[in-house]
Amino acid sequence: MSTFPVESELAHPKPVVVDVDGNRDEEKELARIVAASHPPSEISDDFTLIASNEHFVRDLAYTLEEEHKVRRKLDTHLMPWILLTTFILNMDRTNNSNAISAGLPADLGFTIDAVNNATLIYALVFTLATFSGAIIAKQVGPHRWIPILMFAWGIVTWSHIFIKNVGGYYAVRFFIALTEGGVIPATLIYLGGYYSTKELAVRLATFWGVQSVASAVSGLMAAGILKMNGISGLEGWKWLFLIDGVITNVVAILTFFYLPSGPGRTKGGLRGPKGWFTDRQVKIAVTRLIRDDPVKSDYEQKVTWSDIRDAAIEPRLWAHLVLTFVGMMPITPLQTYMPTVIKTFGYNVFVSNALTAPPYLLQMVASVALCWNSDRVGERGFHGAFGAAWFMVGWIMLRALPETSSKGVRYLAILIAGGWPITHPLNIAWMTENMAPLGKRTVASGAIIGAANLFAVPGAYIYRADDQPYFHRGNSVLIALTASSIVIWISLKFWYRHTNKVREERWASFTHEVQVEYVKNTSDKGNQRLDFRFHN
Repeated sequence: MSTFPVESELAHPKPVVVDVDGNRDEEKELARIVAASHPPSEISDDFTLIASNEHFVRDLAYTLEEEHKVRRKLDTHLMPWILLTTFILNMDRTNNSNAISAGLPADLGFTIDAVNNATLIYALVFTLATFSGAIIAKQVGPHRWIPILMFAWGIVTWSHIFIKNVGGYYAVRFFIALTEGGVIPATLIYLGGYYSTKELAVRLATFWGVQSVASAVSGLMAAGILKMNGISGLEGWKWLFLIDGVITNVVAILTFFYLPSGPGRTKGGLRGPKGWFTDRQVKIAVTRLIRDDPVKSDYEQKVTWSDIRDAAIEPRLWAHLVLTFVGMMPITPLQTYMPTVIKTFGYNVFVSNALTAPPYLLQMVASVALCWNSDRVGERGFHGAFGAAWFMVGWIMLRALPETSSKGVRYLAILIAGGWPITHPLNIAWMTENMAPLGKRTVASGAIIGAANLFAVPGAYIYRADDQPYFHRGNSVLIALTASSIVIWISLKFWYRHTNKVREERWASFTHEVQVEYVKNTSDKGNQRLDFRFHN
């Protein structure tokens, strides 16, 4: 005799699910239509859901504990490896600032204005690579595209040892941007195939938080590796790039054989012959995703030109891009010149690089805490505004402190500015859960990562040579930018709230028959539908 959990213990679907007389092509097409027309977690009992994924079970019942076990396996088997890839990414990216503080410009015969030019080149190329990276990832599979890009940027990283002048420096910054640019949007797409919308923000915060840890570790490693200056005729900063590049290549090869293409394909490779899940857990892993977000019923569908067009004319996406551009711009001078600024406090180059670690570690803790609470209470806008306000306080301190302040007090200002809870993962999660259908969301993912690097174009020129060593003019600009981002966070929240109110009033004015007719026959798609509700 079988026993089943009571209904309150079950994680079962709200929608009614129907068959299509065994016609798989028709079923798959209807799945796309229904998935595109329903917002995440907003499908009412009156409507139908047809999922085309082979592992989706329409009437599958499972306990919350079973779902937790599936999620724990993802958190212990998949997420650590993803965090390793982003750790390697930011180790390589942070080494540029470490190398600058160790005399790279002087060794190659140029000033920080040339560094700013290289940062501009990097930002423009990286931005273009993010757009293409998201689309290519959907074509070839993010589980393949991520390690391919890793291996490529590993080669470019250790190629820094061959540069001899400013032209060589510009060239390697061009190619490292080209190879690094696509990996973050590919990773966002990849994680969306395993985690629900309500689980994503805190994991994205961990993703960016680990980047902060990588920056911290990079500073500590740099403090040691830079002492290899002169060994085998290489400058210390060249040893830094060489060691990191080789490490990146090794991890890229392992990643190629470790990442699965989806929850139902975890057997084989470095994952082992048994995979991560039992057959039942595979069904739970897939079914829970589709119930949370119906657009994932055909998660491997390709991006179309109409998806690109729809994303390009989506005003809310542009609002998130502006928020990214303005809110993240202060990061460029912070990341590029943190060791250099700390050095002006009176520390030597080795201590200055080591002292970049505490701000980055604080940033990880603060970022994860902010996004965890945002997921817990289901709120985005005010949490983002809080993070931006924290950032602003740090810049105000750096601008207002007199030049005679002790180096401990001035380092506290750097600790606050550098340790702010980075709001980018919160912005991405917010944008993602409010973008539909899936193709449009994919394009939007590439666009927001692009905006998160395009800000470096003007950001590269906020700190100028004629503003050294205290950068008073630059810090004033950074205060204005963070204040503007606070306004944008709050304004976007109320825009979403107002749109929901207008749609709810109009929807309530319809009879039940009109509502059903709208769901069946409307030409509106995704978040343009009247029955779509935005998270705010």
